[in-house]
Amino acid sequence: MALTPRQEKFSQCVASGMNQSDAYRAAYSCDGMADATVNNEAYKTMQIPHISARVDHLRKPIAERVGRTLEQHIKRMDELSKKALKADEFTASIKAEENIGKVLGYYVNKTELTGRNGSAIEHKITREIIDPVDGSDKY
Repeated sequence: MALTPRQEKFSQCVASGMNQSDAYRAAYSCDGMADATVNNEAYKTMQIPHISARVDHLRKPIAERVGRTLEQHIKRMDELSKKALKADEFTASIKAEENIGKVLGYYVNKTELTGRNGSAIEHKITREIIDPVDGSDKY
């Protein structure tokens, strides 16, 4: 099944290292959507079989070039976490565990934007729909 242009962009963003929520924001219009809604939609999008297969396909050449799979990377981070813990290096152990969680998509980076002096951001929503056939503005 062929992906839509937005699904392809989402897949490419995830494969390039973006978390799923940021990839969803890059590929789809999320104006007015709560972060929780974006996170949920990103998760559901990634569960679509042909999208997850595309992400795997895009990631495969990267893994082959570096000679390491995602599973190998996670196992190595786990080993480093355990070694750091044995050496009472809790900060290093926590960082390794955090990195495992990031790779697995358990953490979502959230950024809150504010306007000047912490006030709300003023914005205007402009919607322009143009007929691709004759170029006329329908609204």
